[in-house]
Amino acid sequence: MNSKEIDIVNVILIIVSLALAINLPFQLFLFSYAFLGPLHYATEINWLKEKNYFLKETKWISLFILCSFLVALPMFLRLNLPGQINKMSWAITTAEVLSKFSDEILLMAIVTTIGLIYFKKTTHLLLFLIPALVATYWILNYFPDFALFTAIFVPTLIHVYLFTLLFMIYGTLNSKSKPGIIAIILVIAAPFIIMMSKVNPAEYLPLKESVVNSYNSTSFGFLNYGVAKFLLPAQHANAGMLSAIGIKIQIFVAFAYTYHYLNWFSKTSIIGWNKNLSKSKLIAITSIWILSIILYLYNYKVGFIALLFLSLVHVFLEFPLNITSIKGILAKVQAK
Repeated sequence: MNSKEIDIVNVILIIVSLALAINLPFQLFLFSYAFLGPLHYATEINWLKEKNYFLKETKWISLFILCSFLVALPMFLRLNLPGQINKMSWAITTAEVLSKFSDEILLMAIVTTIGLIYFKKTTHLLLFLIPALVATYWILNYFPDFALFTAIFVPTLIHVYLFTLLFMIYGTLNSKSKPGIIAIILVIAAPFIIMMSKVNPAEYLPLKESVVNSYNSTSFGFLNYGVAKFLLPAQHANAGMLSAIGIKIQIFVAFAYTYHYLNWFSKTSIIGWNKNLSKSKLIAITSIWILSIILYLYNYKVGFIALLFLSLVHVFLEFPLNITSIKGILAKVQAK
């Protein structure tokens, strides 16, 4: 398919994703996260590697992998693991210490990425990074709400919704496709459509016990609570999982994650992430994907724990691409 045809497909995918999210907000999210997520992580990481992670020097990748590990570890230790490791004093202490710095790690990784994209010389990079990192640490310590915002939203909704939207804008600026413009408008309009829609919680009940247990086994309840707290501060106390507000938030989360994955797979011919898939890589990626699905089907919590690091590392490794896309958009706008 050419770019215009792919944009038409994406318009359809946006509408389908939103319709499914409105009707099955919890079920769709659980399905997309378990079945589409792992395949997306594995294929994108392989593609980013082939593109040198959009960095001039790939030696910095080890830093992003380390950051991913440090952010994932406290979440891993706090979950109810076999053997009750989360009740061990060393695990609790480690989780508490690292979790206090997860927002700093996330934002400093982004700041470092900005420096790597904009500065070629090491001297210029250091002159940027030293004051930038100090300022970042100061801001996060004196503005705790911003720190919480960073920790909750950067690896989740900012990644799956905002960055996906930016990629679409960047691509459409180049292609000038009318269906591409329609797709962008629909993605922007989606949260407003959800917000203005009437939701009757009774229509979503009863949820199957397996759905409730699977959802509660993840940490995404904190994401929904965070959305309610930041966007609806006066009402967030009443934004329970099955309240009208809670369901609207979950509809948006399900839509954002589902379309994020579908957008990636729909643009295979444009992005070309399948071109450098050797037989051995294809076998490895397929094996990871099948194993992930088996783990999720066996126990959603086990699957979530097993894929936690892979999920986060693909977020961190994408930061250079995110900043490169933003830089490209700004350059296009300035050129006009």
